[in-house]
This record gives sequence, C-alpha cells and structure tokens, in this order.
Amino acid sequence: MDVKAKLKEMSAELDAPIRSYIADEAPSNLIDACRQYPYAGGKRMRPCMVVAASRAVGGDGKKAIPLAVAIEYIHNFTLVHDDLMDGDEKRRGMDTSHVVYGMPTAILAGDALFAKAYDIIADLDIPSDILKKILKKVSVAVWDLARGQQMDINNENSDTVTMEDYIETIRLKTSVLFAAGAAGGALIGGANDAVAEKIHEYAMNLGIAFQMFDDILGIYGDPSVTGKSAGNDIRKGKSTVMVCHARENIKDAEKLDKFMSVFGKIDATDEEIEIARNILKESGSYDYAIEMAKKYTKDSIACLDCLEDSEDKEFMIALAEYSMSRDV
Repeated sequence: MDVKAKLKEMSAELDAPIRSYIADEAPSNLIDACRQYPYAGGKRMRPCMVVAASRAVGGDGKKAIPLAVAIEYIHNFTLVHDDLMDGDEKRRGMDTSHVVYGMPTAILAGDALFAKAYDIIADLDIPSDILKKILKKVSVAVWDLARGQQMDINNENSDTVTMEDYIETIRLKTSVLFAAGAAGGALIGGANDAVAEKIHEYAMNLGIAFQMFDDILGIYGDPSVTGKSAGNDIRKGKSTVMVCHARENIKDAEKLDKFMSVFGKIDATDEEIEIARNILKESGSYDYAIEMAKKYTKDSIACLDCLEDSEDKEFMIALAEYSMSRDV
C-alpha cells in the first residue's frame, strides 16, 4: 500500500469536517488563530487512524469522523502551546501562532481548540456508555500528555535521564493521543473492550516508534527535507534514545567527555555537532535506536492480529511501518 497516497486521500476527506466546526464569531483574530494550524493540513495521521480503526473493526467510519476532528484539534492545541514554550518561529513552513497573533492570543487559541474538541465529543451519536469510555480515554490522554511534556522540559540538559525515563516521556508526550484516538475509533465502530485495548496498544507502540524515529531525524535527517536543523537536539541537550544509549554504553571516558562537552551546548558549531554525530554512530547508539524503533513497530503490528483482514487493517499496518521510514 502507498501509505503516503492513502494518508493524502483520507486527509482530503477529513478537510471539510475539520473546517466545519469553528464558526465565524467575534473576536475574529481569535477565530483566525484557532483555524491556523488545523486548516494548514499536514499528514493528519491521528484523525486518519481514528477513522481507519473504526472501519477495521467493521463499523461505519463516518460515525467516527467527529472524534477524528476532536483528536486533531487537541493535537493542534498542543502544537500551539509547544511552539510557544519552545520559542519556535516556524511550523509546517508558516509562521507559528504566537508570531502571527501574539502570545496571549496563541494561548487562548490553544485553550479554545481544546474546549471545542470536548464540545464535539459530547455530541457524538453513540450510546452513553461508549461515550463515557471515550471521554475517559481522551481525558486521561491529555493529562498524560501534559505530564510527558513537562518531563521533556525537565529532561533538557540533564545527564541523568535513563533509557526508561526517555521511553516513558515519549510514551506520554506522543503515544497517548494516538492511542486514545485509535481506541475511541474502534469503540465507535463496535469493538468490544478487549479489541479496543489491543488497538490502544497498537497505537501506543506506533507512537513510541514514531517519536524515536523523529528523534533520529532530528540529528541525522536532511534539513532540506525535514525542515529542521540537523543536530539542534544535541545543542538543546535533548536526551533521546541515542543519547541515553551513548551515556550508558560508551566505555571510552575521553570519547564520552568529548560528546558530553557538545551535548547541551546551545552555540555548538556545525563541526562540533558533526563530531558528536560521529561518536553516536561509532558507539552503536544510532544502530541501537533504529533497532529499538523497529521493535516497537513490530510490536505495534502484532497487536492487529485481533482484526480480520481488510484494507483498513492493511492501512494501519502500513501506518506503523511508515512511522519509522519517513524522510520528513
């Protein structure tokens, strides 16, 4: 399956619903700020997964579209606030929300998207017991997402972050929203609790693999393709799977000291970053990260054994494989 083409097709189908829930109201600058990120497109992996999961268990994917929109709004609310916290000025090739609209409006836009998501979920045309389960999963996911984001902030420039700390951070920061959306889609599609839990586990593992590979791209990706400056994660002192592995496994004290002298050095030169990148490769940390991402991808796909064969199951498998084979 051409997963990029399928994502593009599904994203196009979701575009109108995503644009349908934010009405023209005053003040217009807040409404414009709310619309900026969701309307900008992107891969929309999370909402596509909601719809696919609903269809993969034999349900009507159209009934899951409102939840897909809500999950996308929640995701974009986190992006608005992340960009503000990180001081990032570009997102998807455009100026970030706080650059365009100012910090106060950006904060309010994120809050408003979060509120609108719950407004949409509350109107889902599903039995009340299923609605309660979905509300619980989404609420826990957002709570955990906030914890993961704070862990990520706390971990910056720390030389005591373990591999377990890192995996828990990305599980919370990235995976939980994937998982809540996928499980919610399955529940709307009529899945029983056991199947919904397997779908939840599938998306959780996929999210971990996705973030691990994203961290690899952050150091070794082509900036002209990723849109990110390769090596900035080293400058920022981000403890990724590679960094954790290097700290725990490099036995040559001089080599480790050389790497740590660059790690967290915000004004590190390109030459120093290249030295650090080479050390990560020579120490086996790069290969280890690739293998770890492959393991989580494999575990993710295995969870789908609970589903009958279908085009949507095939798409979900391809989505897991795509999570660690991206070039952007």
